[in-house]
Amino acid sequence: MSAPRAIRKVFLAIEQAEGAGARVRRSIGTPQLRNFSPFLMLDHFSIKPGAGFPDHPHRGQETITYLLSGGVDHEDFAGNAGTIEAGDLQFMTAGKGIMHAEMPRQNPDGSANVGLQLWVDLPTELKKCEPRYRDLRAKEIPQVDVDGDKVHVKIISGNAAGVDSVKDLAYTPVWILDIEIKPGGKIAQPLPKGWNAFAYMLEGAAEFGVGEGQTHADQYNNVVFDREGDVVHATVPGIAKNGARFVLIAGQVLDQPVVQYGPFVLSSKEEVYQALMDYQTHSNGFERADGWKSEIGKSMVH
Repeated sequence: MSAPRAIRKVFLAIEQAEGAGARVRRSIGTPQLRNFSPFLMLDHFSIKPGAGFPDHPHRGQETITYLLSGGVDHEDFAGNAGTIEAGDLQFMTAGKGIMHAEMPRQNPDGSANVGLQLWVDLPTELKKCEPRYRDLRAKEIPQVDVDGDKVHVKIISGNAAGVDSVKDLAYTPVWILDIEIKPGGKIAQPLPKGWNAFAYMLEGAAEFGVGEGQTHADQYNNVVFDREGDVVHATVPGIAKNGARFVLIAGQVLDQPVVQYGPFVLSSKEEVYQALMDYQTHSNGFERADGWKSEIGKSMVH
């Protein structure tokens, strides 16, 4: 028998300033939810033209960027460059070190570029791996309709209704499902046993859980599930005016210490000091940072 996952907590992601002129709603990586292994941070970002994340380093984690509207350019010191557009994802493994810039596209109507960025910890033995990128285009993502077409699921990573995703996008096993539920719709979504899981509300409101444990969640709420159980239940009441959209994300728990200093995520203070030293001296993975400036980041230099 499958057991429903209970809800541990529900909380609102508060908007804050980040980067150069960007606005983010951060839910993971705040006092409300820290070190929810393997997840380090979740930002729901809104970047208007003229704002962005100019040249900056990373070490020891992976970032997953899911663009909801607009476009974002990236460029790094290894000569990688590209653009993701609405519905696309980019998986970046920082590994032993990368320096890059992420800048919003200048939309003709001046609209913001909106998306999610999730930071995922790397297993200790992979923190010194070579950096890499993988793009996943919207058209490559399998989709499925369930509950008489009242529920639509994009299977970015993982499995829903017997449909498997594209494999091997991140080193740390993570499931990502983008779920839309119309009024009167419901889903019972299995998740791997023992993994940490949460749902982040993009639009509308939904009910999570079953029976007396059912909990309401509004837009910008993060719903954190207990690790026990293997199915997440979500529904939108038939009387609701609007449907709901959320991402359901689960990840394999890493049994390791997390010491984070800004963009460096390692397993000890000594390794963090080493990362700062390596970055400043352009060594041990940061050699190519010496004198490098991104082309896309120059738009920020006044």
